[in-house]
Amino acid sequence: MVPEGWASDAVASNLGALNRRLALILLIPLLATAALAAEIPAPDELLTAAISRHDPDGTWESGGYRLVVRGTRPDGTSSDVTISIDNRAGTFQVASFREGTLVAGSLGPDQCEWTVNGTTHFSDETRERLRLTCERLERMRNYYTYLWGLPMKLRDPGTRLGDTVAAKDFEGRPALELRVTYDEEIGSDVWYVYFDPDSHEMIGYRFYHDEAANDGEYITLEGVEEGAGLRLPKTRTWYTHQENKYLATDSLMSIEPLD
Repeated sequence: MVPEGWASDAVASNLGALNRRLALILLIPLLATAALAAEIPAPDELLTAAISRHDPDGTWESGGYRLVVRGTRPDGTSSDVTISIDNRAGTFQVASFREGTLVAGSLGPDQCEWTVNGTTHFSDETRERLRLTCERLERMRNYYTYLWGLPMKLRDPGTRLGDTVAAKDFEGRPALELRVTYDEEIGSDVWYVYFDPDSHEMIGYRFYHDEAANDGEYITLEGVEEGAGLRLPKTRTWYTHQENKYLATDSLMSIEPLD
């Protein structure tokens, strides 16, 4: 004979154990979230750690670098461009073959010059066809110096870091997200830069011209190329936000100090 009350006591005991297990299951993600929140650094702390990761000797601001970048487009074609950035002298140079022609531009505080196959003497038709203007050279300097200078360029005057850092998923990877905007005279785009939570290595970024319209692009970063005291992302792959369309891949082939 089953003792009186045994069944009800057993059920109650089992329910109690079940409730404790359920409570523990529910508590684990809460504890994990709380632990992650406790580990999230302030924006300036995150940026300092990321710069230490990519520019461990602090040489970017006064250094000179020569980068070779290979661009690959959706049709599979590729081309190399050599970029020289001298932050000490405030100069920028870019050279590549275009339509079988060696085109090089040089920009400095008081200098803007294009050459075609080594000479500054070329026709107006060539200048127009290859778009060899000082305005375009300035845009190229801003583009290459900003992208290949990240995350160090986030210390530039006029850069506004967001108030907080958020724990996010970036293209299937856990990440710390840093929101970046700029003073009005510099630009109106909104950027989000993503860092590995453990190493603080930069793993991607995205930008919007109009965030509400979900325009702009996102860029994933893979690998590291080391040289001249820097540790820069090896491969950048570009996609649109709206269509998730592949645009291009830029691969950093080498980094060398300027002579």
